[in-house]
Amino acid sequence: MELEYGKKEVFDAETASAMMKELRDAFGNGKTKSFEWRVSQLESLLKIANNHEKEIIDALCSDLSKPELESFVHEIALMKSSCKLALQELKHWMTPQKVKTPITTFPSSAEIVSEPLGVVLVISAWNYPFLLSLEPVIGAITAGNAVVLKPSEVAPATSSLLAKFLGEYMDSSAVKVVEGAVPETSVLLEQKWDKIFYTGNGRVGRIVAAAAAKHLTPLVLELGGKSPVVVDSDVNLMVAARRIIVGKWGCNNGQACIAPDYIITTKDYVPKLVDALKLELEKFYGMDPLNSEDLSRIVNSNHFARLKKLLDDDKVSGKIVHGGQMDEGILKIAPTILLDVPEDSLIMNEEIFGPLLPILTVDKVEASFGMINSRDKPLAAYLFSNKKKLKEEFVKTVSAGGLAVNDTSLHVAVSTLPFGGVGESGMGAYHGKFSFDAFSHKKAVLYRSFAGDAPARYPPYTPAKLRFLKALLNGDILGIIRALFGW
Repeated sequence: MELEYGKKEVFDAETASAMMKELRDAFGNGKTKSFEWRVSQLESLLKIANNHEKEIIDALCSDLSKPELESFVHEIALMKSSCKLALQELKHWMTPQKVKTPITTFPSSAEIVSEPLGVVLVISAWNYPFLLSLEPVIGAITAGNAVVLKPSEVAPATSSLLAKFLGEYMDSSAVKVVEGAVPETSVLLEQKWDKIFYTGNGRVGRIVAAAAAKHLTPLVLELGGKSPVVVDSDVNLMVAARRIIVGKWGCNNGQACIAPDYIITTKDYVPKLVDALKLELEKFYGMDPLNSEDLSRIVNSNHFARLKKLLDDDKVSGKIVHGGQMDEGILKIAPTILLDVPEDSLIMNEEIFGPLLPILTVDKVEASFGMINSRDKPLAAYLFSNKKKLKEEFVKTVSAGGLAVNDTSLHVAVSTLPFGGVGESGMGAYHGKFSFDAFSHKKAVLYRSFAGDAPARYPPYTPAKLRFLKALLNGDILGIIRALFGW
């Protein structure tokens, strides 16, 4: 295995220790804190995206057969947009924030200073291996940290590309890439970090959290969950169907943490919805979707077998109303819709992370909110409706990392919104300034002069001092005046 740090060697505790010393030294000498260093590194990341677009697209195709349009729009363009925003706003984000002070500290002024945490670790995911690797790195650099990126070994072509280009373009004393699998990740987790940012599943998230707890290391966990879609009967059906399809199958063939995981609609409306989904799916991917170049493949044979097991469950046999075709030789599964699957089936009790989409039915659409809230909190939840009252109830009632009304997935592209989970779907958030904040410590600073020194705060404590301080802390202006005059 070739590492960004050093020559070809085993990445063991000794190697990790040497790497950490170099990173601590780079951070300790203060260079990562400078505005100029942060700008230079962000500009280098932009150069990687601009100069090597074809290599990035080829790597994503190798790892996932990801269509070029999805690779550019969902990965390269979003990463470049994050870089450009950070470059545009960095000076403003770094500027201390002035805040008000109370009368008890008069005369004084105060501010909140954003300072970098130190040396941070980013453990990335395989489904969007370019974007989900570099967007947290952008946040870490913007905040002034030294950073180690551990790309996912499940996307080896992109992992290798990231190691190569970050090694060539970035300041290698403060930005490093470590490739590898479980052994290398385990060694990394044994080190003391100032923050860990992990994107992946809840099982590994618990391992990362346990390792972080040993050093009291704060962390961001970007996980997933079963993101629901509620469809009301008063919608533009064709537009709703298209937006559900592009959020599910147009996002890496369902292998996305915010992809719709299941639909809830009414018994009366479900035939129309199923027909619309079938019609639009055939328009998008043809009659033989396994041969469509616009559908990503399943990432590997293990995930293919996992998805096949969900469909082989006796409880869902006969529930497929569209699709179901699969070819293990090319690791492709067609867009598949299942109707009225039991809630105790396998497919309804784990995140699908693939091209299977169950539909559940209720008598009244309002009943769907209770169904959602009876489960673990998802990373995203979606509602299609034109009813103002239903939208308000959805926002007020449903707890999820993020919500979108009358679309799917698009909220992640809004840089002024935080992206992150809640409960089982994760903790912490990033995107835009939230990425800067995720890797910063908000340091409280109070400035006072030597004037206005109040004797009442010092011993010996007397009844007069107590009367004054009671009046002051209670905001009793008349009481303050009385105490000062000894009345």
